[in-house]
Amino acid sequence: MSETVTESGWRVPKWVSTLVIGRRPKRTLIRLVFLLVGSVVIFKFVLLPIRVEGASMLPTYRERGVNFVNRLAYRTHGPRRGDVVAIRYAGEKIMLMKRVIGLPGETVSFRDGKVFVNGSPLDEPYVKLPTNWNLPQEMVGPNQYYVVGDNRSMRESDHVKGRAERKRIVGRVLL
Repeated sequence: MSETVTESGWRVPKWVSTLVIGRRPKRTLIRLVFLLVGSVVIFKFVLLPIRVEGASMLPTYRERGVNFVNRLAYRTHGPRRGDVVAIRYAGEKIMLMKRVIGLPGETVSFRDGKVFVNGSPLDEPYVKLPTNWNLPQEMVGPNQYYVVGDNRSMRESDHVKGRAERKRIVGRVLL
């Protein structure tokens, strides 16, 4: 059984050295550099980690859970109905996580807890808890989306909801 002696005088079995560094240390170093550069690029420009604060997206997303926002999701098209998006609320760090239910040019209203888009009821399988919201019809502007959380059992006044400007939507939440 062969051993490798480190600079500090430790004796390390050859198989441990091979397992940690590999048989070709230069190749391992190159892979490590690519991995680090790739990770920095992905997490700096593509994926944004966010933590869920509050109960407005229950039970779809748990409070204090960490999710990632794909910043490139809407480069070729706008948000679609049913997408969960991150919306820049205040500054660079504070964002809301909401579901898109109304698209530009549509009207949205709530009657007896049911969402109506352009006068037709919206099928929402992701809403698990009952609600009794009643909100008047609201027109969504040309560069706006109507967003709301999935937990509609909360009082309507406790929710941050409504029209969101397209430029404030950071991206689509993954998972």
